[in-house]
Amino acid sequence: MPFAGCKPLLERVFTLTRYHWRMPEQRIAQQFIDSADLKYQSAQVLSKPIAAAVQAILASVTSGGKVLACGNGGSAADAQHFAAEFVGRYERERPELGACALTTDSSIITAIANDYDFSVIFSKQVRALGGAGDVLLAISTSGNSANVLAAIEAAHEREMTVVALTGKGGGKMTHALRETDVHICVPHDRTARIQEVHLLVLHCICDGVDTQLLGDQESSV
Repeated sequence: MPFAGCKPLLERVFTLTRYHWRMPEQRIAQQFIDSADLKYQSAQVLSKPIAAAVQAILASVTSGGKVLACGNGGSAADAQHFAAEFVGRYERERPELGACALTTDSSIITAIANDYDFSVIFSKQVRALGGAGDVLLAISTSGNSANVLAAIEAAHEREMTVVALTGKGGGKMTHALRETDVHICVPHDRTARIQEVHLLVLHCICDGVDTQLLGDQESSV
């Protein structure tokens, strides 16, 4: 029997489960509490920079510009999420808005990473696709992602505004940004919590842009 050696371990796991069956539920509940607490705290700290991000992005897309979004891992998923809601829709029907996630073209990314270096996978795309009046949405929970920092430098070369989403004090991105950029730094050190707030921030930006374009939904009902 190939699993005979696992029997003592399985018996121990089942015994621990009987005694601690409530622990997973308590841990899950604490995750919700911690996330809610951070979101409440962030609402007071981030409302002003989020409003500034809405204005920067609105000014771009209403003048024929676009948003280029980038990040790694979960932040790459956030970049794609944002682009999907801009090009498609958020909650209401409206004209399509220009946005592109620089994380999705595997041929471009692997070619650049292979022929040059992974640190320039976003910056080369920014130089190729970005122009004056566009916005770079740069997402990094640590603020230290080398390829995102390089993208910021490229965006400045192209006279683009940068909207940076970070946490953990902002890292190196704090010093890479200009006064005309917008920095939304989540006041926390845990990556999971920062990413949860980043998603809410992106939804706030989408809602803010839609409200400016279409009016307040509640007042129009």
